[in-house]
Amino acid sequence: MSRLTVVLLLSLSVGAAFAQAPQSGAGYPTKAIRLIVHFPPGGSTDTVSRIFAPVLAERLGKPVIVDNRPGGNGVIGAEIAAKSPPDGHTLFVASASVLVLNPILYQKIPYDPARDFAPITLLVTSPFIVATNPSLFPAASVRELIAAVKAKGQVAFASGGNGSAMHLAGELFRQLAGLDMFHVPYKGNGPAMTALAGGEVPIAFVDLGSTSALRKSGRVQVLAIAAAQRTTLAPEIPTAAESGLANWEALGWFGLVAPAGTPAEIIRRLSAEMTAILRMPEVRARIIATGAEPAPNTPAEFDSYIKSETGKWAKVIKQARIKVD
Repeated sequence: MSRLTVVLLLSLSVGAAFAQAPQSGAGYPTKAIRLIVHFPPGGSTDTVSRIFAPVLAERLGKPVIVDNRPGGNGVIGAEIAAKSPPDGHTLFVASASVLVLNPILYQKIPYDPARDFAPITLLVTSPFIVATNPSLFPAASVRELIAAVKAKGQVAFASGGNGSAMHLAGELFRQLAGLDMFHVPYKGNGPAMTALAGGEVPIAFVDLGSTSALRKSGRVQVLAIAAAQRTTLAPEIPTAAESGLANWEALGWFGLVAPAGTPAEIIRRLSAEMTAILRMPEVRARIIATGAEPAPNTPAEFDSYIKSETGKWAKVIKQARIKVD
């Protein structure tokens, strides 16, 4: 083989590789889309993903396959997503823990949200709440609860895990109210609520959906939501500001991201498609029934939100000296 032939073959190979690289969104998608979810089947994140996945598949004209990769507080799924080809055929449903909290709490994780992911849209939000055991703390409002805790002295509060978003919501509450409280972590919101109802702890910070059955039975009392406005999920529950504590805002949320380097045209299309899907009345109703509220936004808005949340919770974690390693 002549030297000229070798050079020509190499040139053709490089040209072919360049042509196959994701330079734009033309012709997207060309195959099935993998939707990585870092929670096991059956949870709220998985359920919401399975609600919108078939609708997205219909709009894109290709299958959207939910791929559950739980474990490591989201690190396993995040690493897989971060190392996937940036061609729009792998998407990642990522929680606040993965995009905001893990990089603050852990010294070493195998991904960097800012470097490895391209934001597409916020998907849903769900406000955290403060709940009490009414037999231990018969407070009718956050204002009364704060007064009762100050009168009693050191008081325990429960959450769904050390370093969890609910734990941080409790720490922010404690800091804003100036209370002497200590954290008792449980393995999930369900066990935390069981402990609250059983009188093991007097106060718990969990997501709103975890309180539904016990709240209706009267075994626990939800005093306020950690949001600026009342939620359509439970409009009868006042905000913390209405109930006696300003600036206590803590939302559970998850959003859609793609591997960094995914063409901007694909990101824009996916954002537009998801915004349309999440605004469909039938999709919105099904998601609200899971205890979450659709909250689509633009890639730039989602990026700004992630950065804002990172700054906010970094301060809370530093002040509370929370460590998980």
